[in-house]
Amino acid sequence: MFNRAKFAGEKSSPVTKVVARCKNALLGVGLMSGAINLLMLTGAIFMMQVYDRVLASQSVPTLIVLSIIAVVAYAFQGWLDILRSRLLMLVGERVEATVAPQVHAAVLELPLRSQRSPGETLQPFRDLETIRSFISGPGPVALFDLPWMPIYLIFITLLHPMLGLLTVLGAVVLIALTAVAEFSGRAPTRSALEAQSVRNSLADAAQRSAEAVRAMGMRRAMTQRWQQSQEKAMAAQRDLGFRTGQIASISRAFRLILQSAMLGFGAYLAIRREISPGALIAASILSARALAPIDQAIGSWKGLISARQGHVRLRQLLEIFSDRRTVFTLPPPTGSLSIEGLVVAAPGSRVPIVKRANLQLKAGQGLGIIGTSASGKTSLIRAIIGVWQPLAGKVTLDGASLDQWDPDVLGASIGYLPQDVQLFDGTIAENISRFVPESDPELVIEAAKLAGFHKAVINFPDGYNTLIGHGGIQLSAGQRQRVGLARALFGRPFLVVLDEPNSNLDTEGETAVSEAVRGIRERGGIAVVVAHRPSAIAAVDTLAVMRGGEIVA
Repeated sequence: MFNRAKFAGEKSSPVTKVVARCKNALLGVGLMSGAINLLMLTGAIFMMQVYDRVLASQSVPTLIVLSIIAVVAYAFQGWLDILRSRLLMLVGERVEATVAPQVHAAVLELPLRSQRSPGETLQPFRDLETIRSFISGPGPVALFDLPWMPIYLIFITLLHPMLGLLTVLGAVVLIALTAVAEFSGRAPTRSALEAQSVRNSLADAAQRSAEAVRAMGMRRAMTQRWQQSQEKAMAAQRDLGFRTGQIASISRAFRLILQSAMLGFGAYLAIRREISPGALIAASILSARALAPIDQAIGSWKGLISARQGHVRLRQLLEIFSDRRTVFTLPPPTGSLSIEGLVVAAPGSRVPIVKRANLQLKAGQGLGIIGTSASGKTSLIRAIIGVWQPLAGKVTLDGASLDQWDPDVLGASIGYLPQDVQLFDGTIAENISRFVPESDPELVIEAAKLAGFHKAVINFPDGYNTLIGHGGIQLSAGQRQRVGLARALFGRPFLVVLDEPNSNLDTEGETAVSEAVRGIRERGGIAVVVAHRPSAIAAVDTLAVMRGGEIVA
């Protein structure tokens, strides 16, 4: 039921692997579906017995016994239906719980590998949610019920072959409608998802720039731009809804016509005494039940298409980020940093920003990188710390390329202060300690002191337990930069890279940066500082001048 054919994935993906591990649960769902479909015959058999036996014999005890049996059968059927729904819900939750960490890891890597907006990078989570919702919803129930259609068709045929033939013809028409729903729904679903992604990206960009939008009177222009995107998204959703709704309505109308046709033709057969009145009612009930899974499948087709397309996107995403080599546990770097023939481009681009850069640094050295704007300084250090993958060349620490380390293990030996300091909702201590569980308070205080921020922190009412809010909104720009500097220095990393570390600092802060760089060198680390102002590179012993993506001096 839940295999590669269903989700249109050429290769086994994490989703299909998890579903395969749930085979016992799915087997249970299949067995319960069989029992439920057998119990669905209760209504038809009950009606036949009432019309053909009870009314003919006028036997009240027979009616009471039949009623008790029917109630027990219906109760057992309801109980099995509850169990089946819960099992499918648990399978859906297990799929999401197992795959979500892999999706989260891939989403963290997405901005470093491709040029996508934040709204697009969150699409994998929505895809996973769509898959879970489909597995937990009525769609799989219809798929599990479809194989039991022949039981009803056989039962109807036993009542009268012509009634069976009429039901089969109805099933063929509904299956044709299902195929139409499949082919007509693919393109609209894809267009709707793309339009929603663009709309969400515009909203996210406006929100992240809320201050500039409000201050410069751009709100109306941004709103109009978003509304245009919203209209396109609504049009795409409308098109999809019209198509799927139209087919679902046609299917329901055809089922009603077919049920009436069964009743009318059955009445004709009853008049000719080819079937009994009870068989007439039973055939009508059974034909409706036989075709119900197809109708339900058509109603769930939109969800199936969305889940399948989401699965394809997830499979492709996770394949990209599962190509890491098995890494060997290397000791932390302590000796050197080497850059050989390094060519760097922005994620998703093949246009070089940094061209054939070469550098050699040993423990205790400090490198200052200077140059005009757009000369490639930031791109170079992003490759140095391993967040951007080089097009050519390599970066090595102690002679080993960066990809020989597990990124989480190597991260403890690297400190990084970007131009745009991004802090997280939490306390000052948590942000400095990089959210390491149960981190040593002494290391946190040491990092704050090295950044010249300890005295400022203890003056806060809650000290290191001060909550800074999302993105550090409770702090000033200079304070955020100090927290970012302390985070870069936490744990005494071997390689510390600072990108414009004094852009928001006062004289005292600039002094703290120089002292921090000097301290890194004195303890045998390597410091790399990108700066425009001379004060930031006062403590380094080597300078690299960049122009046009090249180290020219």
